[in-house]
Amino acid sequence: MTPTIWRLLTGRAFAAFATALIPTTLTLAVVRTGSAGDLGLVLAAELLPMLLLLPLAGVVADRHPARRVVLVSDLARAAAQLGTGALLLSGPVRIPELAALAAVTGVAVAFGNPSARTLVAGVVPEEGRLRVNARLGVANALALMAGPAAAGAMVLLVGAGWSSLLTSALFVCSALTLGGLRTPAPDRSEARARFLTELRAGWAETRRHPWFLANVVAHGVWHLAAGLLLTLGPLIAVRSLGGEGAWVVVAQLGTAGMLVGVWLAGRLRVGRPLVWVAVASSLQALPLTAFALRSPLAVTAAALFVAMFGVGLLSPLWETEIQRRVPPETLGRVGSFDTLISFAARPLGLATAAPLAAVAGTTVPLLVAAVLTAAANLSVLLLQDVRAHPGRKAAPVLR
Repeated sequence: MTPTIWRLLTGRAFAAFATALIPTTLTLAVVRTGSAGDLGLVLAAELLPMLLLLPLAGVVADRHPARRVVLVSDLARAAAQLGTGALLLSGPVRIPELAALAAVTGVAVAFGNPSARTLVAGVVPEEGRLRVNARLGVANALALMAGPAAAGAMVLLVGAGWSSLLTSALFVCSALTLGGLRTPAPDRSEARARFLTELRAGWAETRRHPWFLANVVAHGVWHLAAGLLLTLGPLIAVRSLGGEGAWVVVAQLGTAGMLVGVWLAGRLRVGRPLVWVAVASSLQALPLTAFALRSPLAVTAAALFVAMFGVGLLSPLWETEIQRRVPPETLGRVGSFDTLISFAARPLGLATAAPLAAVAGTTVPLLVAAVLTAAANLSVLLLQDVRAHPGRKAAPVLR
């Protein structure tokens, strides 16, 4: 492994762990002195800028060197977390200021996310991207597992403010690590075009890839279903599977499944990656069905393990295929639509789960979600572009 790739992996690991600390820190800080409405306001303040700005961020990712955009994004998140830490250490939680700082974080995430994808495509040769994306997936999975626990421990031992200050320091480490990486020079002829022209060109390029649009819609369905599961699953586990401990067991096995999946993804020889992606995505129907039918704890835990194994497997394969099939000069714009659907669909599932359960109970929404998830993801196999071997593209010239 080259020093450049080590630097990429290290920087992204810093950012992943920092990102995983934020939700738990904010949640524990707000619920101690605020209400559920206050927490919703703070979380929405971060989410809404992400959703609104992601298409614009894709244009920025294609206009400017990825390392610079990622550097600014990490420094902005570091500043927001520094401000959050200072605010939490200074006295009682002030929701308006906390929401404003969360909005800054949301803006930074929106602009950093598309450029992070182009950064990988720019510094990693095509033949090594699947292994690198798999290692990044392992880092993200470990961060998702360790981040909430670390944030919770820090909040309980030293306070939420210090957790935010640690998060700020980790983002600084990410910025210093990734900021010096060499990345492809943007297409100068396109960089002189008007911003809105480039935005429209990005959407035109997105529509040119039916395999991409079909998969993005299908992934949006399972993200929506995941939102339902994350809301209704704990409720069912507590009431029907043995209490709070049952949900902990199921959730931990799910995380373990994802780790196994991302570890294995980088070691597979896959001829038709999008076929694997479609099948792996459809596995999300298993835990939805298991929870809906009140299956025994062992069956439900196994179902979530298999489903999250699929998530771990598909994530590196999907990232690698986007980086391989989409032209480098439009990767930021095209990829931003993928991220937009993912960011929007899961909160929608979280928001609608309780109202749907109040009207129809928990069984019907979960079974409907299971059928839609399987159908949407397996239906993409009807496209020839999904079943075909991807073509090879020349690596861009670095500067």
